[in-house]
Amino acid sequence: MTILLRTSRDLPQDAASCTWLAVTGSDGSGLDPSRKLAGLAHGLESAFEACRDAWWGLARRLGQTPTAKLSHSMACGAFGSDFGLMLAWDHMARALAAQPERILMVCDDPWLFRQIAARPGIQAGEPPPLRLVELKLALRGFAARARLALRLVLAALATRRLKAAIPPGANVLLVYGHPASRADGFDAYFGPMMRDLPHVKRLLHCDCPPGHAARLAEDGRTASLHGWGSPLFALSMPFQAWRTRRDDVSGEFGWLVRRAAARENGGGGPAMNSWQMHCQRRFLAEAKPVAVCWPWENHAWERDFCRAAHASQTRSLGYQHTVIGPHQINYSPRANVDGLESLPDLIIADGPAYRDELIAWDVPPERLIVGGAWRLPPVAGGHFDPSAPVFVPLSAIPAIARLQVEAGRRLARSGRRTLIKQHPMYPLAFTPEANLEPTDIGITGHARLSAVVSATGTSSLEGLLLGVPTVRLLPDDRLAVDILPTGIKAMAVTPDELSDALASAVQSPPVRYEDVLSPPDLAVWRSLLGD
Repeated sequence: MTILLRTSRDLPQDAASCTWLAVTGSDGSGLDPSRKLAGLAHGLESAFEACRDAWWGLARRLGQTPTAKLSHSMACGAFGSDFGLMLAWDHMARALAAQPERILMVCDDPWLFRQIAARPGIQAGEPPPLRLVELKLALRGFAARARLALRLVLAALATRRLKAAIPPGANVLLVYGHPASRADGFDAYFGPMMRDLPHVKRLLHCDCPPGHAARLAEDGRTASLHGWGSPLFALSMPFQAWRTRRDDVSGEFGWLVRRAAARENGGGGPAMNSWQMHCQRRFLAEAKPVAVCWPWENHAWERDFCRAAHASQTRSLGYQHTVIGPHQINYSPRANVDGLESLPDLIIADGPAYRDELIAWDVPPERLIVGGAWRLPPVAGGHFDPSAPVFVPLSAIPAIARLQVEAGRRLARSGRRTLIKQHPMYPLAFTPEANLEPTDIGITGHARLSAVVSATGTSSLEGLLLGVPTVRLLPDDRLAVDILPTGIKAMAVTPDELSDALASAVQSPPVRYEDVLSPPDLAVWRSLLGD
């Protein structure tokens, strides 16, 4: 079998008669939709799942490179990096090359094209240009980091006065600058905990702009991590990048590593990780907190924080604040260069199902405790009504959110009332029409729903808890991250399969909240963060 690997500008003469697929970011719009590879979305998801050991192994090996700690790709995060998606396309190409059918694979990505072209059974055309693309990314990245340097100098100076809110020896919540957090004691990640534990201080991650930090600091208990940063170090940002070694880009997946480094260094991501690590180390050395608890996802900066906290004898408490599914392999220490050494001293799970997920990912049971879910309060079933609207909570990923809107539009035009709920941090503009309406009410605020069409967020779990038929919409060019624990599944469907799936959906017993999550246990939190 042969795969014809071509760019969208170099299609074969018989392209109209070929079964075809187009990889992420490639243009297949001129090809016959009826000849698109059947089952592509499901196959891509299966390929991603088959690549997890390869990604973990690469992360451990490449993590030996000093600057790889600045990389999102080497943290194995499916939300923060598309490296796993590129591995999946390469895996799929190898699998299709072993099949008897001749397939056209359209790929406009210069690195992925070269990666796949080197595989057996691939008949490749002229590859996309590469050198100019890499040069543009390098120049854009340097400019982005130069702008970042100026912004961080100003942020460090503007927030330095807030440092007094956290005296030495405090217990601290380190949190992202969520727009829903307030100065009255409510935090988007830890709910009302600061009201219940008034001695606890709040430290804002470097993602929080100084203006929002100043508003939250009106409580007298909140500071910005920027305030511990050195303006002189901020000036080094243009030179903070993930620098790969020759061995890193010469192995089996060398083109994909080269791609990841070029794309990440084409922006300010690695430099921002460097700044975060710099600020948090200086904070630990100066403030000497007794304990620090944060929304834990095992990202690169968090691994660095754990190492620094161990060295400074600060107790590190990672709160598993969100949901974890089979695609979120970043939570496993299998990707950590130093294994358990860069995990928090204790990980606080939000419920029994996710505690078990972490154990399955090789987190030792003795490093885990259930503290409850601050962000997902208890809900019960009984919300299903076949005549009620379909609820569509949009993904934080724009391309997937657009797919959800178009799927909702098709449902609306078939006569089903469809409600579109924007993502709170990443809204997407769309045009309402008959039966397609925006809503500001979250999923649990609706008394009755006929179905939930989720993609990457927690709404798939909430829909199942409410006893509403729930589907996870699959794109055919990227991953819809599955956040459900083992044993709990939403129907995985493509837009073309959606109408039939909802037409045949029937009410099923709701998932029991107590089997998945737990209400917040203030006694546990008080024992961890003290009085």
